[in-house]
Amino acid sequence: MHEDTQADLRPLWRRRDFTVFWGAQTLSVAGDSFAIIAVPLLILNVTGSVAQMGLLTGVSGAAGVIAGIFAGVAVDRFDRRKLLIGCDVVRCVLYATIPLAWLSGPKVWLLYAVLPLAAAVGMVFQVAYVSSVPTLVGEDRVTEANGKLYATAAAASVLGPMLAGVVAGWLGPTAAIGINAVGFALSAVGVYLVRLARHERPAVHGAPWRELVAGAVFLWRQPVLRALTVLLSFFIFLTLGLTDIVIFRLKHDLGQPDAVIGVVLGIGAVGTMIGATLVTRLRGRLGFGPTWVSALAAAGLAIGAIGFVGTVWGIGAAMGLYLACVSVAGICSLSLRQQVTPSHLLGRVTSAFWTIHYSLGPLGAATLTWGAGRFGSTPVFVFAGVSCLAIAAAALLTPARQRHPERAAAAPPGTEP
Repeated sequence: MHEDTQADLRPLWRRRDFTVFWGAQTLSVAGDSFAIIAVPLLILNVTGSVAQMGLLTGVSGAAGVIAGIFAGVAVDRFDRRKLLIGCDVVRCVLYATIPLAWLSGPKVWLLYAVLPLAAAVGMVFQVAYVSSVPTLVGEDRVTEANGKLYATAAAASVLGPMLAGVVAGWLGPTAAIGINAVGFALSAVGVYLVRLARHERPAVHGAPWRELVAGAVFLWRQPVLRALTVLLSFFIFLTLGLTDIVIFRLKHDLGQPDAVIGVVLGIGAVGTMIGATLVTRLRGRLGFGPTWVSALAAAGLAIGAIGFVGTVWGIGAAMGLYLACVSVAGICSLSLRQQVTPSHLLGRVTSAFWTIHYSLGPLGAATLTWGAGRFGSTPVFVFAGVSCLAIAAAALLTPARQRHPERAAAAPPGTEP
C-alpha cells in the first residue's frame, strides 16, 4: 500500500520492515508466554485458590476493556510506532517490579495493581499493532501477514511455556515473570528499527464523543462485522479463563508438577502454529464463512473433550486442536476487519471490537473458574464446549456464513465524525 508495485510482489520475508516487525513480535510473545504460565502458578502457589486465579484474570480483563474504550482514538490520532514503543517500555517496567518486590516476600496485592495496568497498556499496544499491519503489507496481503505473525508467535510459544515451567520449577514463578519483562524490552528495540508510514489522521468535527463511538458505529453498520462482534463476545465469555481451568485440572485433578503444565501448554501452542500456517489456504479454498464457522464448531468439540481426557498427553492434544481452531477463526476475523475498514478508522474499529468482544470475558473467567472450584472441571468444560457449538450453529443464521463478505462490504457513509 505504501511501497511500489514491485516491492508489493516480493515475499513478505524479503521486506525489511515487515521482517523486523515480525521478529520483534516473535521475541515479545516468547517472553510473554512465561507470564501466562507464571502468574497463575504464583497465585496458586501462594493462595491455593483457583477462584483467585479467575478473579485476577477477570480484573485484568476488565482493565483491558476499559482501556479499549479510549485506545482506538489514541491509535488513530497519534503516531502508531511511538505508541507501540511506549507500551512495550511501560509493560517492561511493570512486569519487572514483580520479581523485584517478591525478593522481600510474597505480595499478592501487587499482582492486582500491576497486572490490570499491564493489561490496559497491552490493549493499547494490540490496537496499534493490528492497525499497523495493513500499513506494512497492504490490505490484499493481511491474511498472509497475520498468518505468518501468528505462526511464528505460536512457534515461540511452544518453547516458551516449556521453559517457563522449568524455570518456575527451579527458580520460582517470579523468575519467569522477569524474563517476560526482558521480552518487552526486546520488542521495543525491534519496533524502533521499523520504518512505519504515517497514516492519515482523522479530522475532528463536532462533539468529541462522536470520534469516540465512530468505531462502534462502523461495526454496527457492517452486517458481517456486527454478527461477528456479538457471537465472539459470547465465545470469549466461555474461553477467557480456559487456561486457568486447564492448569487447575492438571494440578488439582491429575496432581501434575509445574514443568508438565508448561509442556501441555507448549503442545497446545503447536496447534496455534498449525492453524496459522493453514489459514490462508483454508480461507482461499473455502471462503470466510465456512472456514470461520467450522473452526468455531471444532473448538467447541475440543473444549468438551478436555473434560473427559484423563491423561496429560490427551489434554495436550485437545488443547492443540482447540488452539488451532481459535487461530484459524481469529485470523479470519481479524483479517476481515482490516480489509473492510478504512485506515484512518482502523484503530477505533479495532478498539470498539475488542472492548465489546472482551466485555463479557472477565465475568466468564470469574464464573467458570468458580464453577470449576465448586463443581469440578469436567462439568465446566462440557458446558463451555456445548455452548461453543451453539454459537457456531447460530452463526449459520447470520451474514457471517458468507464465503466472501470482503467483496461486498463497503464503508457505510457517515461513520466518520
